[in-house]
Amino acid sequence: MTQIAEVRKFYARLLAARAGSADPRLEAVFTEVPREAFLGPGPWTVVAGNSTLETPSADPVHIYQNVLVALDTAKGINNGEPVLHAMWIGKVAPKPGETVTHIGAGTGYYTALLARLVSPGAVTAFELEADLADRARQNLEPYGNVTVIQGDAVTGSLPPSDIIYVNAGVVAPPAAWLKALKPGGRMVFPWRPAERVGLAVMVTRAEGGFACDPFMRSWFIPCVGASLAGPEAKIPDRDKAARIRSIWLTADKAPDRTAIAVIGDVWFSTKDIRGRLAS
Repeated sequence: MTQIAEVRKFYARLLAARAGSADPRLEAVFTEVPREAFLGPGPWTVVAGNSTLETPSADPVHIYQNVLVALDTAKGINNGEPVLHAMWIGKVAPKPGETVTHIGAGTGYYTALLARLVSPGAVTAFELEADLADRARQNLEPYGNVTVIQGDAVTGSLPPSDIIYVNAGVVAPPAAWLKALKPGGRMVFPWRPAERVGLAVMVTRAEGGFACDPFMRSWFIPCVGASLAGPEAKIPDRDKAARIRSIWLTADKAPDRTAIAVIGDVWFSTKDIRGRLAS
């Protein structure tokens, strides 16, 4: 039988290769953090399209591949796709000493990876579902730089953050999330302004605004309190959504002719401001 350490190491190599990150620590943390420690006892339920399968046994070898493992089948909550998260974490490029806010932490697997990458920096993990938050709190006890909050990250305040890592789909990031980013801070979130539009977007706080990059397709369960647009909202189609290059607070700057989407307190523009990153 193949040893689990060997399986986990190959899994980490595959994820790091797909992420294309120059940071060798990404492969290291996927090797070191045991995924099974965040899933509860096996056998596990694996999501396969519109169906589910049970792993043949509780041998963790079965979950060291790019599979979604169910956490709450009734609510459609799963542990997330490892390849997607490797790409996202590689994109946001966590550095030692940075502060992270993780929104939609589930049972804490990706929180643990982020905690390792920014240590000794602090991680604040929000999880709305009480049972998942309790499990995350227990799972993350070995990680002394993590605080788990069972609560609503949409209505609550976020700590000042170098990274905001969002794992629930929003029609637009709340203004408070953008304001919580430190200069040069990055936020990655699933943008779902319409049913047929699903994009992963990285935002970087720039001088006077927020540069953004829609870098891949992405679908997550809706974020409670931030997944519905008002009737006055200007909603883009898929092609227009892919053209966004900056996000602005309406309180700071009124939407202009470059506006592709206007949703609540924020609007999305085709204006490229990446050359004016904040310092």
